[in-house]
Amino acid sequence: MSIIIDYYNKFDEWGRLDREPLEFIINMHHIRANLPTAGRILDNGAGPGKYSIELAKQGYQITLSDLTPRLVEVAQQKATEFKLIDQFEGFHVMDACDLSSFTDEQFDATIMLGPMYHLQSEKARIQAIQELHRVTKSGGVVFVAFMSRTKFLHTSLHYPLFWKPNHTSQGISTFLETGVFNHIDEGRFTEAYYYPIEEIATFMEVQGFHTDKLVGSSSVATSMSKEQWDYWKDRGEDEFNTIMNIILEQSDNPYILGSSSHIMYIGRKQ
Repeated sequence: MSIIIDYYNKFDEWGRLDREPLEFIINMHHIRANLPTAGRILDNGAGPGKYSIELAKQGYQITLSDLTPRLVEVAQQKATEFKLIDQFEGFHVMDACDLSSFTDEQFDATIMLGPMYHLQSEKARIQAIQELHRVTKSGGVVFVAFMSRTKFLHTSLHYPLFWKPNHTSQGISTFLETGVFNHIDEGRFTEAYYYPIEEIATFMEVQGFHTDKLVGSSSVATSMSKEQWDYWKDRGEDEFNTIMNIILEQSDNPYILGSSSHIMYIGRKQ
């Protein structure tokens, strides 16, 4: 866990979602569409709180938690900066596998868009989802992000020297078998776990959730270059908005989930 904390102490996660806005836009589109009209929300593994801030603007009462103390501090600063601090019921430094500070069925909805990337043991993954299940009200909606083993295979094949040890056939073979990835180069994205897309819904259902759908958070547009985006922007605002609506509509098309690096599970506590 110390490696993860060290990594995110140095990494600009808020800026990443600004630089790569499609993931945030798609996720928020589906989160808004599936949340109740009001209620208490846990943003677990919230990082610097970009999703929390957006939901607080819409009137939800937010509880925020993350493993990295610096990111929790940033989130609190952002809430103060946006004059939304009264919408927050707490900012917690907390491991996703232990939500014991929260009571059973405390939240109307729960969001966990980070922790599952880094829990390499099956025991830890199960524990994190069981804790999420415990603190979510019966019938409450959950949003959980996973990283796709399919997409990371694509990335490794295209950019092998950026993703060592997946710069060798043995490295890729081991990764496909285990889903575990530890970057050889110090300071790079480390201690990650990538899911087979076909196993995500079953995994969540075994832990007591009913599956609504899976969303490809970067959809068919994941690999578009600046020049390709500029083509659609240059065709005018109306046409660009139409293209964005198409991207949003296609983001839960099950046949294109493998093109997305991040998969968001949407389900409800049974």
